[in-house]
Amino acid sequence: MPSKRVGVIGFPVEHSLSPIMHNAAFEALNMRDWHYDAMSIPPDILRLGLREPRDHGYIGINVTVPHKEAIMQYVRPDEKARAIGAVNTVDFRSNIGTNTDADGFIKDLRAHDVHIAGERALVLGAGGAARAAVYGLARAGAKVAIVNRTESRAEALVRHLRASAGIGGVDVKTLAEAADWGMSLIVNCTSVGLHPHIDQSPWIQDLPFPAGITVYDMVYRPANTALMRQCVAHGGRAIGGLGMLARQGAIAFELWTGVAPPIDLMQRVLQEAL
Repeated sequence: MPSKRVGVIGFPVEHSLSPIMHNAAFEALNMRDWHYDAMSIPPDILRLGLREPRDHGYIGINVTVPHKEAIMQYVRPDEKARAIGAVNTVDFRSNIGTNTDADGFIKDLRAHDVHIAGERALVLGAGGAARAAVYGLARAGAKVAIVNRTESRAEALVRHLRASAGIGGVDVKTLAEAADWGMSLIVNCTSVGLHPHIDQSPWIQDLPFPAGITVYDMVYRPANTALMRQCVAHGGRAIGGLGMLARQGAIAFELWTGVAPPIDLMQRVLQEAL
């Protein structure tokens, strides 16, 4: 029986691939006393739901939608989590909440040899994933603009990052304005195109698609989204979000265990699971 437990909370959470990749890493490292599972916690009982794993010996948890922002009031968010405005990893030993999404995202861009510093990057969306992307890109030296269906939410994100992390110079644009902006990177942080809506794209069909750019789609199911297909059709390079999932998970794994996990293995089992 595993004596060291970690897991992920969300609602719903049954679709999460995190248990597969973490348990494969525990197995590969012969860490047989560790186990990772998934816990479905409705938003209206988040505080009570958090008490269960904490009181039953869990070392830590990952946090997925819709809890990443709400959980901040129940843990001690570190500087990075406060700056981003979202927590996705908690260590119950200290009750500190952090955010591994930004580092996981930037590490995966660099693993794919995507140049960031001095480049123009367009972020689609203004939720928790977009917050992490804008934070990571701006800190890495990119010029960032945001497009979101509700412009006021994008503007609130910009204000938050300016106040919390001193990040300035982030623009809010319409998609039509962005089409002529001259970016080299588009990052999709929305759920548009996620299975089963595989033919949907956040890029409006009758708007010219920029040629020869890189698209990073945080959606990883399906592996080849409609946005990615648009990009390739216009001579660009498309990267799915599976690597970010593995890399942000690896950061959490090492935080809890003190052991660096095999990222290649984690990515491989995720691909097999899909």
